[in-house]
Amino acid sequence: MLILRRTDVLAVLDGDEPAVCRLVRDAYVHHADGATAVPHSVFLRFPDDERNRVIALPAYVGGARPVASLKWIASFPGNVDRGRERASAAILLSSVTDGRTEALLEGSVISARRTAASAAVAAGALTAGAPADVTAGVALIGAGLISVEVLRFLHAHLPRLGAVTVFDLDPGRARRFAERATATWPRLAVRVAESMTDALAAHRLVCFATTAARPHTDAGACRPGTVVLHLSLRDLTAPAVLGARNVVDDADHVCRAATSLELAETAAGDRRFIAAELGDLLAGRVRVPYDESALTVFSPFGLGALDAALAAHVRDVAVERGLGVHVPNFAADAPADRVPAADNR
Repeated sequence: MLILRRTDVLAVLDGDEPAVCRLVRDAYVHHADGATAVPHSVFLRFPDDERNRVIALPAYVGGARPVASLKWIASFPGNVDRGRERASAAILLSSVTDGRTEALLEGSVISARRTAASAAVAAGALTAGAPADVTAGVALIGAGLISVEVLRFLHAHLPRLGAVTVFDLDPGRARRFAERATATWPRLAVRVAESMTDALAAHRLVCFATTAARPHTDAGACRPGTVVLHLSLRDLTAPAVLGARNVVDDADHVCRAATSLELAETAAGDRRFIAAELGDLLAGRVRVPYDESALTVFSPFGLGALDAALAAHVRDVAVERGLGVHVPNFAADAPADRVPAADNR
């Protein structure tokens, strides 16, 4: 079995944002084509603990190079106050021929970058044909790691992007984010908003990446024609969702686990407020043209198929480059003389 550490994963992915976006786009299209198996993720929660959780996401992606995977990802928001990253993860890749485990990868980088790449791919698709100013700036609500990665991929995917406004409930965290962004992408004009209202009104591209457990905004401060990347899924009120044009990654997945979309479905009694799934949009089966008068919201639950596709790519490149630690005979059968005799009593 091959073990790939965080440093190995970074060695493969750093600077290769276009390839990651292509992989994510292809995974969405495979999903729309019915060439994936993506069971509902399983949430492990703890008694009397609303914030922390661990999620298991199994997935299969077909095509020329089929892959099966399991992502085990923990979200502990309190880690941030202790100077540690909120999320940690591991991804297992299994053979689709004999089911044996082939690779274990550090998964937090893969998870964050597939999330950010999905936001960039959706932003590109939903702003096609929009006026130039729509992709000239982005408001980032939440100044954590996911927002860093979203900015990385938007910068690579949207050539007009030149301005960034960031808001976080912790002003110091927002300032540190702005300093890091300015140092990383000097051509970007980065400012810290004094309020979320200020941030929402600043640009017509908005991204929510928070740890909100319940809806907290109706997005009323957004300008007409705003495209919202609703990555954290629980920021928008049900009326805000119902008043928007909604694109999701998978309706069955996203309308569960107390997301804003599930609350909207409960309020409406159906899912007619969902205009399209992203895979169908990317495959050209449906159209959601840019609307300068509407609020358009992309809400991705986060399909394990994206993790599977990206993890397989990292594994393949790592093998070519000789990266990682090989563990021989990880699942080898024991020699015959060491197998315990059957007890037939």
